Amino acid sequence: MPEDERQQLLRQLLGGPVHSFSDWPIRELPASPGVYTVWEAVRLIYVGVAGRNGASGLRGRLSSHASGRRSGDQFCLYICDRFVLRTLSAEQIRGIAEGSLSLDVITRVYIRSHLTFRWVAVATAKEALSMERGIRAGGLECGAPVLNPLNG
Repeated sequence: MPEDERQQLLRQLLGGPVHSFSDWPIRELPASPGVYTVWEAVRLIYVGVAGRNGASGLRGRLSSHASGRRSGDQFCLYICDRFVLRTLSAEQIRGIAEGSLSLDVITRVYIRSHLTFRWVAVATAKEALSMERGIRAGGLECGAPVLNPLNG
């Protein structure tokens, strides 16, 4: 991908149209490879890539995140561990332990109430992965993401 095109896509991930998980589903999301940034207000908390394994690209990947289901979704685990757990009351913890309350549902509510995202489609999964790594290494003006920075 030409460098000027890459820079334009990076600018979109930093300041382009923002979508709220509360508006899920987002119909315009393509089933193609891409990169996305997740935000808590103006703080970059996560960057991800979609389309590495074929599957359903950006639409499927972000749908998985919007579901709040922690099983098989590292993003949802991060959100639960780093943001949701500290908000739980003793009563909620008892409910989760007894099975009357679902931690996945609480995670989904948190994601849909507090988080937004931006996305860009790219031609190949290889391009998406390259952009994701650059952002994880601090390639956006706002710095590296809180939850998945590239270490070392």
